[in-house]
Amino acid sequence: MTFLGVPLSGQMIAFFILALWIIGCGVAMLSTTKTMYMAVAIGGVFIGIAGLYFLLNAEFLGVAQIAIYAGAVTILMLFAVMLTPHDLDHLKTKASQYVFSAIGVIILLLVLITGIRKTQWVPLNNPDPSAGNDVATIGKAIFTQYAIPFELVSLILIVALVGAVVLGRKEGDQ
Repeated sequence: MTFLGVPLSGQMIAFFILALWIIGCGVAMLSTTKTMYMAVAIGGVFIGIAGLYFLLNAEFLGVAQIAIYAGAVTILMLFAVMLTPHDLDHLKTKASQYVFSAIGVIILLLVLITGIRKTQWVPLNNPDPSAGNDVATIGKAIFTQYAIPFELVSLILIVALVGAVVLGRKEGDQ
């Protein structure tokens, strides 16, 4: 059995279920006006992405995704929501914006499906699933090959954290 020219397997069905979960949580996040629900929905997106990592036999990335993004980042967002004003009444959308958004999404979906179908996929020749997937290999790559990008990401996260604290304090002082 095939779907869009791709043979269906258990892994492919799991991929579609996870993809639908991620898309559903993303749409739920964008369609709700309650910031608390948005934070929970983005947690669902993070968990779905972790499922994709597990599906790709990248267990370390899946666990890191759950621990860092689904856990820590989602909790950080919930604290940010609780500590800052989150009145979104000024962001009400018009019906015409929904129509244009839907048309844009349909066009993007058609372009993606056409691009995926026309791509000549090259199968990997017996890849070693354990190569580069253990913690020691990833840690060595981060601290040798990717040390500067790792430090830059750390700097960006610290700046974002300090910015969130400054924004929270300004509102609290008033």
